[in-house]
Amino acid sequence: MPTVVIASPKGGAGKSTAAILLGTELAHAGANVVMLDCDPNRSLTLWADRGPLPARISVLSNVAESDIVKTIKQHDTDGQIVIVDLEGVASRLVSRAISQADLVITPMRATTLDATIGIRALQLIAEEEEALDRKIQHAVVFTMTKAIRSKQHSGISSSLAAQGVDLIDPPLMERSAFSALFEFGGNLRSMPAQGNMDGAIENAAQFAQAVYKRLTGEV
Repeated sequence: MPTVVIASPKGGAGKSTAAILLGTELAHAGANVVMLDCDPNRSLTLWADRGPLPARISVLSNVAESDIVKTIKQHDTDGQIVIVDLEGVASRLVSRAISQADLVITPMRATTLDATIGIRALQLIAEEEEALDRKIQHAVVFTMTKAIRSKQHSGISSSLAAQGVDLIDPPLMERSAFSALFEFGGNLRSMPAQGNMDGAIENAAQFAQAVYKRLTGEV
């Protein structure tokens, strides 16, 4: 089954939030999900420790550079999806994880700074593709977006699309429920209501469906 790597050299881009939303929504849909916490900030572990893990999800912490490839291969079994949350730097660990990916997702906020730094993740992917002599599917998802798209957001989207970058639609909106996952743990359906929960659940579910379509070749 597939391995999804969440990678961005920009801290605060929403990597862990995207990983948790993807993992919990896929698990809710019936998939078995293993989440690897490779970020020194241990955001996935913090979320996992806040409350009971949702059904069909397991979290492995402290996965180091020397263990990452072996760990991915060990859990990349039939009926199971591996999601890797990486550190926010360009490192050997990041490169090794990308080398094992079926899909790399780069979260970025729709700002010039995030886009400029986030492009470095795409360069890392290109380097791994050259080293491995194979294509690595990758896509960008905008995070913490507003209901009304700014001119800056539209300009960055157009620029990336013109470069042939795959943009996941819908983007992940700025929602209190998403950030509250790190306070309450669990998933959007088990946590206390935070703002517009129906909207948050719909956004997360559509994001997971868009990722799943890429994994199955529908996109």
